[in-house]
Amino acid sequence: MTPGKGGPVLEVRDLARCFGGRDGRDDALAVIEGLSLAVAEGEFVTVAGPSGSGKSTLLNMIAQIDRPSEGTIHLRGETILAPGKADLNPGWNCQIGYVTQEDNLLPWRRLLDNILLPLRAQRRLDADARTRVAALIETAGLTGFERYYPHELSGGMRKRASLVRTLAYDPPVILMDEPFGALDAQTRTELHADLLRLWSLKRKTIVFVTHDITEAIALGDRVLVLSRAPARVVDEYRVDLPRPRDVDHLIAEPAFARLYESIRQSLARQAPKARRA
Repeated sequence: MTPGKGGPVLEVRDLARCFGGRDGRDDALAVIEGLSLAVAEGEFVTVAGPSGSGKSTLLNMIAQIDRPSEGTIHLRGETILAPGKADLNPGWNCQIGYVTQEDNLLPWRRLLDNILLPLRAQRRLDADARTRVAALIETAGLTGFERYYPHELSGGMRKRASLVRTLAYDPPVILMDEPFGALDAQTRTELHADLLRLWSLKRKTIVFVTHDITEAIALGDRVLVLSRAPARVVDEYRVDLPRPRDVDHLIAEPAFARLYESIRQSLARQAPKARRA
């Protein structure tokens, strides 16, 4: 898949992932096979696909939580992961951030301490870092809640804190695995706006997995559609809708409706086939 202008900062080539059979059986399950994609510097790419199509597995391999059976992953031209490469290096030296479906905030730490934790671990908590964090907290609408514990915050606020924590240590690439999936529709819409505001500050390279077509269009520069397992990229849609985007107004645009229908049809073609009786 061809990235936007500026060339790829992240590239996946002919990736495959098979899982071994259960209970001593040797029938391996191929989850991903022959998957390739490229993402340009500062590009926001959303990835959609059927349930069980390997979307999370793909992100886990890019983040170096899991290893491919075949294929390679490259960051700024350097091969960072291959089947025979040395031990996994989760986050690749803090170059790849990962926002999962859970906020993963430590319950015994206040909001600000949770956000600063990666910077403390990396020994990068200096005055400039604190200034950057303060700006991110303000942009995310969390000013005044710095001393609150996670259980005292709403689900949306915890998710904002998780986003700010990842942005705070400034990784060039950020992976997001359906981070808003468990939230109600109104909160999700608010978080879309927050995420786009935060992204616009430094235009990080983002790969965002979602099952929601509206979310994929509202956030992305491009939408990639995966096939049913074993997954590969089967369709690519460029989102030529102006930024900044207001989701409430975006869905009324004729161009949005056309793009939505094209992606919907692409996903429908990838739906699991019904088994015959």
